[in-house]
Amino acid sequence: MEIDSVAISRCSVEHQKIYNEWFNVADSDGDGRVTGGDAISFFVMSNLAREDLKQVWAIADSKRQGFLGFKEFITAMQLISMAQAGHAISSDLLNSSVDYENLKPPVMDGLDSLIARKKRPKSDSESNGGNSQHTSPSASSNWFTSPKSAKKVPLTAVTSIIDGLKKLYIQKLKPLEVTYQFNDFVSPLLTNSDFDAKPMVMLLGQYSTGKTTFIKHLLRSSYPGAHIGPEPTTDRFVVVMNGPDERSIPGNTVAVQADMPYSGLTNFGTAFLSKFECSQMPHPLLEHITFVDTPGVLSGEKQRTQRSYDFTGVTSWFAAKCDLILLLFDPHKLDISDEFKRVISSLRGNDDKIRVVLNKADQVDTQQLMRVYGALMWSLGKVLNTPEVMRVYIGSFNDKPINSVTAGPIGTELFEKEQEDLLSDLKDIPKKACDRRINEFVKRARAARIHAFIISHLKKEMPAMMGKAKTQQKLIDNLEDVFAKVQREHHLPAGDFPYVESFRERLGGYNLDKFEKLKPKLIQTVDDMLGYDIPDLLKNFSNPYD
Repeated sequence: MEIDSVAISRCSVEHQKIYNEWFNVADSDGDGRVTGGDAISFFVMSNLAREDLKQVWAIADSKRQGFLGFKEFITAMQLISMAQAGHAISSDLLNSSVDYENLKPPVMDGLDSLIARKKRPKSDSESNGGNSQHTSPSASSNWFTSPKSAKKVPLTAVTSIIDGLKKLYIQKLKPLEVTYQFNDFVSPLLTNSDFDAKPMVMLLGQYSTGKTTFIKHLLRSSYPGAHIGPEPTTDRFVVVMNGPDERSIPGNTVAVQADMPYSGLTNFGTAFLSKFECSQMPHPLLEHITFVDTPGVLSGEKQRTQRSYDFTGVTSWFAAKCDLILLLFDPHKLDISDEFKRVISSLRGNDDKIRVVLNKADQVDTQQLMRVYGALMWSLGKVLNTPEVMRVYIGSFNDKPINSVTAGPIGTELFEKEQEDLLSDLKDIPKKACDRRINEFVKRARAARIHAFIISHLKKEMPAMMGKAKTQQKLIDNLEDVFAKVQREHHLPAGDFPYVESFRERLGGYNLDKFEKLKPKLIQTVDDMLGYDIPDLLKNFSNPYD
């Protein structure tokens, strides 16, 4: 599968050099990004109508990041060139049979003189007097400085939505999380790598349902450490990501690398980290998406053997980070074991990310497939406990041709259409990654806000002097009533509250009297962030020609 993006390889080396020079001129901050403001100043030299330039930006910034990197800049220049030649601008234009290698750069009025002026050496008075902002650190560079760390993100200003979310997190949301120990109860504190990480796709299912083969099918090659067989072969969580060479990195090493978003996995201990590894290889698809291959969910007698780590907790952690979760089923293994039920239940709150895949469907004939599909939907309905029918993709995701003998002509056509739909879903992931980051950030802020109300309420209910232990136990035992009281008092939606049982387990190790009282100022700061700051951020980095 190929992700739809403008590859630099479509552009001749000579044109790449030209565009690189133009990119440096357009990039006013010198941070490797052409922002909306930069684009307005630069694109106007093409003399195209504003509506055309609006289309150019929308197509080039398909990921809605709020800026153009070098690849996206080339896409924009090629679209402008074609628009000047009389073509109607549309996303289909990029996939048309245009000879990109010989497509000349667009005509940009006044650009040559601008380049010549930029190349001219500056006098001492210009370099020192005229640009005083370059002689001292930018004030905005402090936006990305953690209060406990001097390490900064190498940016001079907020030039994208992701950068803005980093700033908002450190300044407004993180203080609330730290005060009410949100990281101990719900999710570890976020780091820069959590914001910058590539979109992730996690595959879950019982052993031998084709999870590893599915990844191999998409990559069209095996990855380091991949094992495929009818028995439980993948005994660890494997993150398959892009890298300069083929290698496997042990879990303990991955968890301490600052440029990887897996530091939170240290909470699951060495027993888990010994069953975790990162598999790196150079691949064009992995430049856009990271895959998470998981151990087969146990069933039958095997599930009576306890794992040495919290398997359900780990899948829940990855589910919160992932952009898509694929539940794989085999026509011959439709029973949903107790462990699989716990795993699916742990995905609560991530329903919009879940896709169900009935894999190896060409191993049964059309009549059997109808019955298998019905049985699967019935089983899922009981586990998910929702009235809505979840979308199930039917296919055979491996490198072998579809078995037309068992599938029949109708089945073969069905599998091909279903595979196209699923692959289309995967192709859209990079484009939707920025929107997903915003969605997860808002969801986290709402959860942290409710967590603060719960923790402060428990603190308020504790007596000042006598009977603290008895009162604490009573509050923990009647946690459902506590949640209901907090919900009524602060007019909160019941669906946003955490699971009672898991919250009760966490509370057991804490002294409720040591919790913080409600600090309205921290709550108001998060409310302002949700009500004003995030909408303003999205508005500032929307299409500059709107």
